[in-house]
Amino acid sequence: MLDNAQFADKDAENEGRRTWGTEIVVGGKSYATSLFWQPLQNQEEPLNEIIEASEGILEGADLYCIKPGKASQFGICVSHEGYKSGTTVGAVAVATSLADRSSFIAVFKVPNGWWYICVRNDIILSDGDMLFLNEEDAKNQLMSMLAVPDWGRKIAPSSWGVEDSEEISLEDLLQRGMQTKLQKIKGLRGAKLLMVLGGGAIVGLWLLSNLIDALFFTPVKRPTVIPVRPKVVKPVVEAPIIKPWEKLKDPIQIMVQCTNGIRDIKKIYTPGWTMGAFKCSQTGVSTSWAREFGRLAWMEKALNMSKVKLSFHAFAENGTSMSGGINYSDIKTISSPPLKTLTGLRQTLINFFQSIGQDVSLSNGSFTETYPSAANPKRPRKVTYKYVGFHFSSPYNPLIWSKKLINFSGLEIKMINYDGQNWVYEGIIYAL
Repeated sequence: MLDNAQFADKDAENEGRRTWGTEIVVGGKSYATSLFWQPLQNQEEPLNEIIEASEGILEGADLYCIKPGKASQFGICVSHEGYKSGTTVGAVAVATSLADRSSFIAVFKVPNGWWYICVRNDIILSDGDMLFLNEEDAKNQLMSMLAVPDWGRKIAPSSWGVEDSEEISLEDLLQRGMQTKLQKIKGLRGAKLLMVLGGGAIVGLWLLSNLIDALFFTPVKRPTVIPVRPKVVKPVVEAPIIKPWEKLKDPIQIMVQCTNGIRDIKKIYTPGWTMGAFKCSQTGVSTSWAREFGRLAWMEKALNMSKVKLSFHAFAENGTSMSGGINYSDIKTISSPPLKTLTGLRQTLINFFQSIGQDVSLSNGSFTETYPSAANPKRPRKVTYKYVGFHFSSPYNPLIWSKKLINFSGLEIKMINYDGQNWVYEGIIYAL
């Protein structure tokens, strides 16, 4: 959308009509929009990175702002496009107001258009801050990004009918967020200034030498020196990392559908066939039947009469056993980031289970995920994730435990087994 921030190229495709805006007014206050965002590597001395970006990626940019936080960024823009120094930056206000979700996508209807903002892993994407003047352009941009999975929050006008989206007050978000304002990009400083002064001195000496040579000596033909503009290398932006807790299968839905699936399968009763234990995974519930006497046809008749629709079933070759189960339907994916360190989480779990008199087995664990690196393909990025695993047996079904376990953010249910009397629960809870 903002390919190398060449806004003019985009407008040229629309016959000179500008398709984006620079400012919105909400609650009587002006907010700057449509900034070009880049990651900030050096928070102590950010000016060098900002100046380099204004000379290369967005040539002519003369205003900037900084979004602080664990994923620091700077945004730049060009004043002659309609930006003014001192204007509050909208994207920073909304991003900090919704900081409880590391990834969200939103479109807000504003008086002069539709403002699109996209944050992934606490980073405002380079083209994730755009005020569209046309509703169709804004909707197309939103729908294209919804193809990326695992958004922690989706915000869109209710009239668009976007699944799992909500419509909230933009004014409240802007007022709650950080009020960062556009500032002028100042002149060169430090080493760069010395380089410019040194270069000017060299040029001055060269001109003086030429003047003396022209006045007192025979003119010498000199080659024409054409300065070559240094090539601007676009900084490498790494693809956002999707953390495991940003794509969890909703544990509440798993526990509810596990309970309902076992209840339905129990309706399949056949004389001479004994039902075994139940096993609930993250995708469905399954069990088996063993023949004690009778015929295979009796089991087939029981399946038809029960009216229970098994997702799958299969008889053993000798006809003495059958396995079958029900797959879950529409288990949504949620983002549930960890809130406690490994030590703090373990202590909290011990206190919780002791308070209700429930025995539990806890274990610390970790695993490492490998992600490709755009900066160095031969050295992929590696990230280690920590968790506390739990295992316990209880006479209470998942509907009861779901109301207690859901209080732990970062919860992932791995397995639930039921033998007709006791339930065995296995899972993990992610830690910082």
